[in-house]
Amino acid sequence: MLKPYFKEGIVEAGCDEAGRGPLAGPVVAAAVILPADYENELLNDSKKLNKKQLEILEEVIKRDALAYSVQEVSHTQIDEINILNASYLAMHLSVRDLSIQPDLLLIDGNRFKAYDGIPHECIVKGDGKYMSIAAASILAKTHRDRVMAELAQQYPGYGWETNAGYPTIKHRDAIRQLGITPYHRKSFRLLPEQMELF
Repeated sequence: MLKPYFKEGIVEAGCDEAGRGPLAGPVVAAAVILPADYENELLNDSKKLNKKQLEILEEVIKRDALAYSVQEVSHTQIDEINILNASYLAMHLSVRDLSIQPDLLLIDGNRFKAYDGIPHECIVKGDGKYMSIAAASILAKTHRDRVMAELAQQYPGYGWETNAGYPTIKHRDAIRQLGITPYHRKSFRLLPEQMELF
């Protein structure tokens, strides 16, 4: 089972994002504060869970969390400030929107732009180590997958309902055949040969 906390006796918020690598759509971040004595044997890194498990855990996390927030930063903002800064912004927005201010942020990964007034710890592969980060990874992923499934109905053919905008063969073939949508990230290398797309 994952660890319930990094430091005992303080309020910790786990933070993670989904959607750095896709060619289209927003980047989504979540922040989650779980009860100090929280236990859940199913809770794990969102990448290790199937769709049904993710949906069940999403509801459980939202029910059990002391506080949670999920925030998006759009594809246009990603193009303006780059994906790394957009990921930081999404995390900052999710922390800012929490109904409880945490004493410490647990960040998945090795880099973070400090949030004013709250110290943080960067934890590589933290979503497979700490419950609150795993919970944040699940809320971010399930939210983003739904956004991309909805966009797939407006823009069929790119496979977003299954690839969530990631650079799969089907997605890149669709870009070649159909061109780009308003939701593609123009600052990204959408095709290996990067034809004249715009």
